[in-house]
Amino acid sequence: MAPAPQWFTRRRRPATARSVLAGEAAAEAARKSSQEVPEAEEAPEEPEFPVAGDEAAAAFFDLDNTVMQGAALFHFGRGLYKRHFFHKRDLARFAWQQVYFRLAGSENPEHMADVRNSALSIVQGHRVAELMSIGEEIYDEYMAERVWPGTRALAQAHLDAGQKVWLVTAAPVETATIIARRLGLTGALGTVAESVGGVYTGKLVGEPLHGPAKAEAVRALAAAEGLDLSHCAAYSDSSNDIPMLSLVGHPYAINPDSRLRKHAHEQGWRLRDYRTGRKAVKIGIPAAAGVGALAGGAAAAVALQRRRR
Repeated sequence: MAPAPQWFTRRRRPATARSVLAGEAAAEAARKSSQEVPEAEEAPEEPEFPVAGDEAAAAFFDLDNTVMQGAALFHFGRGLYKRHFFHKRDLARFAWQQVYFRLAGSENPEHMADVRNSALSIVQGHRVAELMSIGEEIYDEYMAERVWPGTRALAQAHLDAGQKVWLVTAAPVETATIIARRLGLTGALGTVAESVGGVYTGKLVGEPLHGPAKAEAVRALAAAEGLDLSHCAAYSDSSNDIPMLSLVGHPYAINPDSRLRKHAHEQGWRLRDYRTGRKAVKIGIPAAAGVGALAGGAAAAVALQRRRR
């Protein structure tokens, strides 16, 4: 008989209890993993915002085309024209300037200066109290019905959370203050125009509260109020307000122009658009925000003075 092959004569080592246990456990785990369907992870809930009781937070709202459809100064001008503050030739000049801004979609410094000087010439020699009283009437006539309900609801959410809400605009601070008060907001930062003895001199204090100047006003007010800007929110329709929006932890693009819409998408900012049927992004008067040179900005001036102390 031929000898058995060498492989046949090898004796298989008996499995140890530990190896048997490991093998059985691995087989069982494999069987279960092939049969089980993993449960879908629940999407984390978006944290509630604004955060109620956060005393370090506040909200800052641009005015034109953010809170109100169109430009506050334009509506104010309509009311002044109705009251014979200026002539038809002035109205024609203003109309041409507004058409230019709508078509250009940007502020040309020379045209901005023309509009500013025109506005200042209208109120020169008039009393501040007179313009404030007229402004109340003009709000009821032209502005109240043009407030965007959606933006108004956003502002109310901050108020309901116990936070202060400020308008930040290059419109006259008197006009902005009237609008803020009528909407139940905390107050307004606006363009400062010089007055002596309660009478407008026809000069500005500094420059219109526009673009980077808005950001400086917000920074100054936050310092004076003890706010943490990373907790604050800001809302605007215009790319000119990117400096202000970039200051806060919660920036919102409201009815944004094309440049702001693109920037907001790139930065992951939230967007809201309350315009019916997505009207052209140039709706309203883009440059009217830089025209606010009719009246003072006491709130901004006080905040800046506090910062320098």
